[in-house]
Amino acid sequence: MPPPPPAHLQMVEGSDPEFSDDENSPLNQDIYGGSRRSVQETKAWDVFRTLPPSTSSLSEDNQKFLEITIKFLKVFTYLLTFGVVLTSGVITKGLVLLMTSQLKNTKKLPICAKNLNGLSNEKDYVATIPEEENVVWAWVLLFCFIVPELGTWFRSTRMCVFKSWKKPPFGDFFWVLLFETLHTVGTGLLVYLVLPDLDVIKGAMLTNCVAFIPGLFGLLSRTRKESRVALKVMMDLLALACQLTGFVVWPIVEYGKDPNGWRIWLIPLAILLTSFGWWENYVDKHSKFSLIKYYGGIKERLWRTRYFCYIFVSLWKCLVFFTVMLSAMSTRLQEFSTIFELRKAFSVHSINVTEVRETLPGHTVPDFPTVAPFENTVPIMSSHGTPVYVFLIQVLTAWLCYIFGKFACKICIQGFSFAFPVNLTIPVSISLLITACGLRFDTACSFSVIPEYLFWECKNGDILNDFLNNDYAWVWLFWLLSQTWITLHIWTPKCERLASTEKLFVTPMYNSLLIDQSLALNRRRDDEGDVKTEDLNLNPDDHENEVSQYYETISIHTDSSNNNTSKIKSSDHIIRIYATATMWHENEEEMMEMLKSILRMDEDQSARRVAQKYLKVVDLDYYEFETHIFFDDAFEISDDNEDENVVNQFVKLLVNLMDDAATHVHQTNIRIRPPKKFPTPYGGRLVWTLPGKTKIVAHLKDKSKIRHKKRWSQVMYMYYLLGFKLMDQPISVDRKEVIAENTFLLTLDGDIDFAPSAVALLVDLMKKNTNLGAACGRIHPVGSGLMVWYQMFEYAIGHWLQKATEHMIGCVLCSPGCFSLFRGKALMDDNVMARYTTKSSQARHYVQYDQGEDRWLCTLLLQRGYRVEYSAASDAYTHAPEGFSEFYNQRRRWVPSTMANIMDLLQDYKKTIEVNDNISLPYISYQTMLMAGTILGPATIFLMLVGAFVAAFRIGNWLSFQYNIIPILLFMVTCFTLKSAWQLIVAQIMSASYALIMMAVIVGTTLQLGEDGIGSPSAIFLIALSGSFFIAACMHPQEFKCIIPGLLYLLCIPSMYLLLIIYSLINLNIVSWGTREIATKKTKKELEAERKAAEEAKKMKKKDGLLAFLHKDQMDNDEGSIEFSLAGLFKIMCCIHEKPNDDRQQLASIASSLESLKKRFETIESHMGLPPAGRRRSSHQPRSSLRGDGVSVISEHAGDDYSDSESEKSGPKEERDDLVNPYWMEDKALKRGEVDYMPGAEVQFFKDLIEKYLYPLIKNGTEQRKMEGDLKELRNIAVFSFTMMNAIFVLIVFLLQLNKDTIHINWPLGVKTNITFDEATSEVLISQEYLQLEPIGLVFVFFFALILVIQFVAMLFHRFGTISHILASTELTCCNKKAEDATEDAFIQKNAVDIVRQLQRLKGIDGDYDSDSVQGGQLGRRKTIHNLERHRQKKQAIGTLDVAFKKRFFSISAEAAENGLETETPVLGNMRRLSMRRETIKALAERRETVVQERRQSKMQTMGAKKPRTRTSIASEADNQRVFTPTGGNINDAYESDTDNYGIPPSVRSALRFARTEENVIYKP
Repeated sequence: MPPPPPAHLQMVEGSDPEFSDDENSPLNQDIYGGSRRSVQETKAWDVFRTLPPSTSSLSEDNQKFLEITIKFLKVFTYLLTFGVVLTSGVITKGLVLLMTSQLKNTKKLPICAKNLNGLSNEKDYVATIPEEENVVWAWVLLFCFIVPELGTWFRSTRMCVFKSWKKPPFGDFFWVLLFETLHTVGTGLLVYLVLPDLDVIKGAMLTNCVAFIPGLFGLLSRTRKESRVALKVMMDLLALACQLTGFVVWPIVEYGKDPNGWRIWLIPLAILLTSFGWWENYVDKHSKFSLIKYYGGIKERLWRTRYFCYIFVSLWKCLVFFTVMLSAMSTRLQEFSTIFELRKAFSVHSINVTEVRETLPGHTVPDFPTVAPFENTVPIMSSHGTPVYVFLIQVLTAWLCYIFGKFACKICIQGFSFAFPVNLTIPVSISLLITACGLRFDTACSFSVIPEYLFWECKNGDILNDFLNNDYAWVWLFWLLSQTWITLHIWTPKCERLASTEKLFVTPMYNSLLIDQSLALNRRRDDEGDVKTEDLNLNPDDHENEVSQYYETISIHTDSSNNNTSKIKSSDHIIRIYATATMWHENEEEMMEMLKSILRMDEDQSARRVAQKYLKVVDLDYYEFETHIFFDDAFEISDDNEDENVVNQFVKLLVNLMDDAATHVHQTNIRIRPPKKFPTPYGGRLVWTLPGKTKIVAHLKDKSKIRHKKRWSQVMYMYYLLGFKLMDQPISVDRKEVIAENTFLLTLDGDIDFAPSAVALLVDLMKKNTNLGAACGRIHPVGSGLMVWYQMFEYAIGHWLQKATEHMIGCVLCSPGCFSLFRGKALMDDNVMARYTTKSSQARHYVQYDQGEDRWLCTLLLQRGYRVEYSAASDAYTHAPEGFSEFYNQRRRWVPSTMANIMDLLQDYKKTIEVNDNISLPYISYQTMLMAGTILGPATIFLMLVGAFVAAFRIGNWLSFQYNIIPILLFMVTCFTLKSAWQLIVAQIMSASYALIMMAVIVGTTLQLGEDGIGSPSAIFLIALSGSFFIAACMHPQEFKCIIPGLLYLLCIPSMYLLLIIYSLINLNIVSWGTREIATKKTKKELEAERKAAEEAKKMKKKDGLLAFLHKDQMDNDEGSIEFSLAGLFKIMCCIHEKPNDDRQQLASIASSLESLKKRFETIESHMGLPPAGRRRSSHQPRSSLRGDGVSVISEHAGDDYSDSESEKSGPKEERDDLVNPYWMEDKALKRGEVDYMPGAEVQFFKDLIEKYLYPLIKNGTEQRKMEGDLKELRNIAVFSFTMMNAIFVLIVFLLQLNKDTIHINWPLGVKTNITFDEATSEVLISQEYLQLEPIGLVFVFFFALILVIQFVAMLFHRFGTISHILASTELTCCNKKAEDATEDAFIQKNAVDIVRQLQRLKGIDGDYDSDSVQGGQLGRRKTIHNLERHRQKKQAIGTLDVAFKKRFFSISAEAAENGLETETPVLGNMRRLSMRRETIKALAERRETVVQERRQSKMQTMGAKKPRTRTSIASEADNQRVFTPTGGNINDAYESDTDNYGIPPSVRSALRFARTEENVIYKP
C-alpha cells in the first residue's frame, strides 16, 4: 500500500479538497500561508486598543481627488466626442454635396431679392449659375481631396525619415497602387459626373452604396473556424444584394427623364471603383480562396512597408484625381481652357438674375406654358471669398471628424462616440437636407447665412412624399443597413487602450469627400481572441511539478490537456509583474510608504484573481504579482558573538513594520505570519505571504559574500527573475518568447509611494507598443523644508516640459529606478543585461556606470532600438533630500553621470538612429542643444549676474565682472583644497548670499525692463518663460501648487546652475553614494586593516617633509648602545645593533604557534577515533540538516567537546554552516517563522552567479591608489575642458558687450522715438533709439527661445495624450448600456473587480461595521465599555482576502435578497455599506450557486462518479452526523462555518461527507 501523506497534507473531516485557499484549515496550522488577525488571549486589564489610523498615503489621496472629477470629465467627453463627430460629419457631407451641386452647367436657382440692390422684394427671380462658378467649385473639390492626401504624404515621409522603413516587393506596390487608383477614379467620377446630376437627397443616399468590394472580400475571407459562420455568410449575401441595388435604382428611375442625362449611367462604375479603396481591411490570409489569401499576405507585409508605399501613392492619387477632374469638367464646360482661368474664377464675377412671373389661376398664361420671363436680366456680383471659406470649413470639419473619431477609439468609447455618430451621419444629413429644401421651396429667403445664389440641388414639391412613393427612396434603408452590417466591427472593438493609429485605421488618413464611409470602412477589424478564465490558474498555492517550485506562473499550470509543449498557450500572454525594490538605509516612514504600496498591489491583484475565479469574468487588466526586496549590506556583527553576523537594524525595522503597514492598508488590526527564513549563498532570505496571497521576498545581501551597491542588486534580480526563473526552465523557446514579452520588472526605491492604478497605466503603455522597453511615471518629491520646495518646482518643470518633450519627439533618456516598469524581453536583449554586468575598470566607468545606473540602463535600451516613454498620469511619491548637503551630494552623483551618458549617446548617434526608430536626427540636435546649454550654463549664469549687477547697482561692466568672478574663483579653490564638508559649508553660505543678490537682481531687472519696454528681448524672453511655466501649471491643475515655489527657484539659480556644477565636477573623483550613509559596525578584519593603514599613513607622513629628510638614513629597527639627541633634530648612536622584538609581539607569536599545534593534535585524535583529553562531550544530539543541494548534512563534530572552563562559561558550541544553520536565523527580532531551504538548482544558480558576476570586489592598496589617481586625472581633464569652454564663451560675449556700439544688431521691437525741438533753427528733430544686441547674445536668446517653444508645444501634445490615457482607464457603466437594459449579470461582469474589493475587505468581517468608536459618533452615545468587552471576547478572525470574500460570498442568500431580508452574515446585512442593489445581491447568489454546483460535480468526477450517487441509506441523518464528524471536530464558526458558507441541504452534505471519507481511504496505508 502507498505510504501515508505528510501530516500537513492529511485531510480533515469536512474539508473541501477543491479549496486551495486554506479555508478549511485553522489559521494556526502550518499549511496556512497568509496572514492572521490578533488572536492571542487578551487580559481583562489590557483590553484598551489603538485603532488603525484613517489617514491615507499621498497616492491614495491623489486617487480619491481624481476619481469623481475624471468620471464627470469622461461623461462630458462621451457627449462632446459624439457631438463633434456627428456635427462635423454632417457639415462635411453637406458641404461636399453643396459643392457638387454647383457643378451642374446652366443651373437655375430661385433667389431672394431682399438684400440685393436693384431688385424688387415683391418679385421672384431666378439666378443662372455661370461657368466661373462651375470652375471654382471644381477646384475647391480638388483641394478638399488633396489636403488629407498631403497629410498622408507628410506622415509617410516623416515615418520614413525619422524611423525605419522597408521597401515593398513590386507585386505588393503594384496592387496597392492599382486599388488606390481605382478608388481615386471612382471618387472623381462620383463627385464630378454623378452627384451634380442628382438632387442632393439622392446623392446623400447613394453614398451608402460604396461598400460592395469590402462586403465581397469580407464574404470570401470567412472561415469555418468562426462561430455561426452560416448565418454570417447569409447576412453577407443579403448585404451584397442590397449594395447591388444601388447600382441600378437611380439609373432606372431617371431613365428617359433627361435626354442629356447619360452621366447617370456612370453610377455603377463610380461606386464600384470607389469601393476598392477599402479592400485591405476585409482580406484575410487564412481565406480558402487563393486570391484573397494572396491579398491577405500583402496586408501583413504592409505593416512594415505601408509608409514607403504611400509616399508615392498619395502623390499619385492627387495626380489621378486632377486628371479625372479635367476629363469630367471638359464634358460640362463649353471651352476646356476655362478650367485653368483660376484668377477669374476665384475673383468676384457677375451672375445673371432673371425675373419670373407666377402662374395665374388655372395654371395657364397666354402664350406661355407656365412662366413669362422678361427679356431683361440684372447682373449681381458673387460673394468674395465664399469658396475659400467653404474650403476651410470643409477641411476643418473633416479633420475634426477624423481626429475626434480616432480619439474615441483610443479612449475606448468607440461604440457611443464613434460608431453611433458615423452611422447617423447620412440619416441626419438627409433629414436636414429635406428640411432645408422644403423651406427653400416655400420661400427663397429662408437661408440668409449663405449667398443667395448658392444652394443644394433640390427637387420641387412635396419632397418627402415624392421620394417615398415615386423614386423608391425607401430602398435607401436597405443600403444603410447593409453598410451597417459590413461595418459591424466598429461597434465591438477589441483593441487595447490608447492603441496607435496603425492599429486603429488601415490607411494613414481619410477621404474627406466620403468622410463617414471612410471612417467606418477604414477602421481596422479587431479579430484577436480573448483570454478565458479557463486558461488561468487562479490557485497560487497549487504547484503540480518541480518547475513550479521556482517558477510560479499561470502558464505552467494551464492547457494541461495539450501535450504539445512547444505550442504557445493563451495564458502565456498574461501580464506578470515583479516588483523589485532596492533598499539600504531607509527610515521608518520611508519603509512604511513602500510596504503600504506593495500591500495595495496585493489587495488589487487578489480582487482581480478572485473575480475571475468565482465570478467567472475575464479581466483584461489581470496580472500576477510578486515582490522582491534586495537589501544591501544587510548584516552586521552580533553584539553577543563577534564571530557571527546578524541582520542589521534596517532589516529588523522592515520585519517590525510589516504588521503596521497591513493595519494601515486594511484599516483593521492584522498580523502577517512571520516570514519564512532561508539560508542562501548570498546571505539570507525572508519570505512573507500577504493577505492577498502574493509574496514579499526579501533578499538579505552579505557584502562579504556578494557584491553590494544598487547596480549589482539590479544585476542580481535581472539574472534571477529573467535568467533563472524564465530562461532556465523546461518550456519551449516560443513560450519563453511570449512570456518574456509579457513579464515586467517594476523597479522601486525603498521609500516609494504609489497606487495600483499608477502601475496599470504603465502596463497600458507596454501593451500599446511591444517595442517599448521601459516606462516611467511622474515622480513627486515628498518632505519638508526649503530644499524640498525647490525640488517640487524643479521636478514639476522637468516632467512638464523636458520629459514630455523627450516622450513626444523621441525617447525619454532616463527612466528613474525609483518607479519604472521595464520589459523583461528588452532587458534580456543583446548588449543590455550582459553589458550591464560590466565591472568598472576605468575612471569614467565609475561615473557613467555606478553613479548613474538607471540612466545607463536606459541608454543601453535605446542603443538596442527600444523606446522609453513617460506617463504623466502614473503618480509616485518619493522622499527627497531635505538638507542642503544631502541634496548637493545627490546631485554630485547625478550631474556627471547624466552628462556622461548623454555624451555616450550623442557620440554613437549614427548607429543609434539606424537602430532605433524613435530617435531621429532632429531629436539628436535637440539633445545636443540641451547639452550645449548645460555645458555653457555656468557661463550664461555668470554673464546674467554681470549684466544684472550693472542694471541693479548702476556700476560698470568691468567692476561687475570683478565682483562676480572673485567669489567663483575662491569657491573653485575651496573645492580643490578643502574636504567635502567644508566645501558644502562654503557653498551653503554662498548660496544664501546669491539668493539675496538675486532678489536685488530681480528688482533691478524689473526696473530695466520698465525702461526698455515690453518689446525688449529680455522682456519677451522673461514673459515667455514665466508664461510657459504658468500655462504648464494650469494644464496640470492637480499639480498647480508646484508653481508656488517658482520664486525660490529663481533665487537658487546661481547656486544650482553655477556652484552645484562646479562642486560636482571638482568632486568627480569621489564615487561614494553620498546619501543615507551612516556608521556601521566593523569586523575584526576591517578594524585590523584600518589600524595597519593608519600606521602606514603615519610612517609615510614621517618620511615626508624636512624632518624626514634629515632622518632619511635612520632605520627604525636600529638602536645604539650609547645615544645622544638634541630636541629630536640630531641623534648620535654608538655601537649600532638591531632592536629586539617587543615582548608582546613575541607572546603573540608563541600563542599563535600553540594554537596551530593544538588544532593539529585535535585533527589527529579525531582521525584515530580517540576521545579528546580533558574535555567533556556536549549533551545535545548531532545536528542534521538538509542543505540547499538536497544532501543531508551531519556535522563532522556532532559531539563537539569543550574544556571544562569553556563549558562552564559559554556552554556547548554549535558547528555552523551558512547554508544550513546560520547564526542570523536565530535572531529573535525576525520572529518565530519557520525555516526552509532553497531547491538545489537555485542554490547552484546563485553560486554560479556570484562566481561569474557578483563576487565581492576586493581591491588591494595598489589598485585602489591607481584608481584614485585615474579618477583625479579624469576630474582634472573634465574641469579644465569645462572651464576653458565657459571662459572662452564668457570672454567672447563680454567683449562683444563692451563693444556693442560698434558690433551690434538693432532689435526691431521696443523702439524709442525721441522728439527734440531746436529753438535756434526752429526745427523738430525726430530720432529713433533701437535696443542693441551683440550677435552672440542674439543667437543665445533665439537658442533658448527655440528650446522653450519646442518644450511648450510638446507639453501640450503630451498633456492631451495623458488626459486620453486617464479617460481610457476610467470605466463608466452608465455609458455602456442603458440602465433599464442592463441585466444584473452584465452589471456584475462590468464591475466584478469592484464587487470583489468590497466583499474581500478584512475590515468589518467580524460585524464591527456599526462600531461607534470607529465611526466617531457623539461622545455621549459612545459605548466604550461595551466595545472593549466585545473586542476582548472575539474569536480568531479571518486573515486572507479571498477567505474573507468567500465568507461573504457563500453567505449570500438569493431568497433573502429577493425578499429584502437580511442575509445570514452580519456584514451583508447592511447593503448600503457595499453599495449594492438588491438585484445585484440576487445575481451574486445565483453565481454562488453555480460555483457550488461546479465544485460538487468536479469532486464527483474526481472520485470516478459522473453524477452524484443515489442509494438507499439505512442510517438516519443523526447517524451520519455522529459517524462522519470526528471527535472534537467542531466547526470553527469564527473562521468559516459549513452552514453559513454554503447552506447545503443536510442530505447533500451527508453525501459529500461520505464521498470525502471514500477519498480519504486512498491515503491510508
